[in-house]
Amino acid sequence: MTELLTGTAAGAKEYFIQASYLAASVLFILGLKGLSSPAKARRGMFQAELGMLLAVVGTLLHHEIVSYLWILVGLALGGVIGALMAIFMPMTAMPQRIAISHMFGAVAATLVGISEYSRHGAATGTAQMAALGFEVMFGSLTITGSFMAFGKLQELVPGRPITYRFQNFTNITLFFVTLALFLLLVYDPSQTAAFYVMIVLGLAIGVLMVLPIGGADMPVVVSLLNSYAGLASAATGFAISNNVLIICGALDGASGFLLSVLMSKAMNRSFANVLFGAFGGAPAGGTAQKTAIGLAVRPISAEDAAVQLAYARKVIVVPGYGMAVAQAQHQVRELAELIERRSGDVQYAIHPVAGRMPGHMNVLLAEANIPYDKLHDMEEINDQFKEADVALVIGANDVVNPAARKDPSSPIYGMPILNVDQARSVIVMKRSMNPGFAGIENELFYDPKTSMLFGDAKGSLQKLVAEVKNL
Repeated sequence: MTELLTGTAAGAKEYFIQASYLAASVLFILGLKGLSSPAKARRGMFQAELGMLLAVVGTLLHHEIVSYLWILVGLALGGVIGALMAIFMPMTAMPQRIAISHMFGAVAATLVGISEYSRHGAATGTAQMAALGFEVMFGSLTITGSFMAFGKLQELVPGRPITYRFQNFTNITLFFVTLALFLLLVYDPSQTAAFYVMIVLGLAIGVLMVLPIGGADMPVVVSLLNSYAGLASAATGFAISNNVLIICGALDGASGFLLSVLMSKAMNRSFANVLFGAFGGAPAGGTAQKTAIGLAVRPISAEDAAVQLAYARKVIVVPGYGMAVAQAQHQVRELAELIERRSGDVQYAIHPVAGRMPGHMNVLLAEANIPYDKLHDMEEINDQFKEADVALVIGANDVVNPAARKDPSSPIYGMPILNVDQARSVIVMKRSMNPGFAGIENELFYDPKTSMLFGDAKGSLQKLVAEVKNL
């Protein structure tokens, strides 16, 4: 009777675990779907958070767990680290936070792989060895690759491409050597030295892969590393027979890859060009080359800019990384409300790669309670610039550069841009004339109908707000 009750309890526990995994997987999918729209993003995040809670609870009920001491320590430590990152890390540092999160996930996947291989060794089956090898190979390169991406974004490592002779040949050779060790392990799991050499080479590939990539391409790299971390997690799921890891890893890997594709498309770049093109470094000098050959910008005062905006019938705001750095989204909303009280129409044009990550501008503007229906993707709003009295560009650069349409010799030629130059007048808010990530001058700044309002975005917007109120 006791054995029957024990078996029934064990069966009920297993059903509950699998049910929690299934519910978690459904919630993760719903969360991803919710993130496709600013109006549903908050609900999507709550769904994903609930899914993660169910996944953790289900995992804690596994019969393999013999002691909860270190698990509780890990939960407490991880919870504290996560809370501190969420509370104190500014939105401008979100890409760095994502890169570090990928690193932690890759560390976890790699350590699980090492633990499983240490436990089974030569007795590891072919299928399990394939999963373990894939897990630690992609996990190890994601660890160092994510850390290097964090370093470049945080400017701990130079943001310019760091190249040397035969670099691509060296990286490709290292990758194929690592792949050969992986195949050897699948054939003969007893090759312990090959297993650990593969991990070391994976760590080296992660560093060498990111070094030659410039700052402009780091968001694509972070997204691609997200895909690698997802693949490593899925492999972990296969290795330890954990369904939720398989599903979540596949979701993470697929979504990261698709996001990388979309970002590359938005910059008119290919993966090969991103990974091997050494594009996106800072220019050697910060001078405006076009000014040197006789072209000059037209500065404008806050008073004149305020008059122009106050009497405009239609204003299109183009936010960029400069707005994010200055944390000026609340001042943008305040200025827009003043214009709307004077019967003006204010809309917002969001480029896919404005800021450091897709959705960066949407999140910042939504944080300032700007209505979702005023936030427009590039395809939706580009035709409206011809009707705009003023296009207000706040800290954006390459995504509004007409050279992408007009100059075949430009490195950004073919990149989809916002048609700001088609507005009746343009006001650009910028700290200085330094080029953007692409390292080239922006033709828009020298256009006769463009006025430059120099200074910190937040301070300049506060002046505009004060001047409009006085009119």
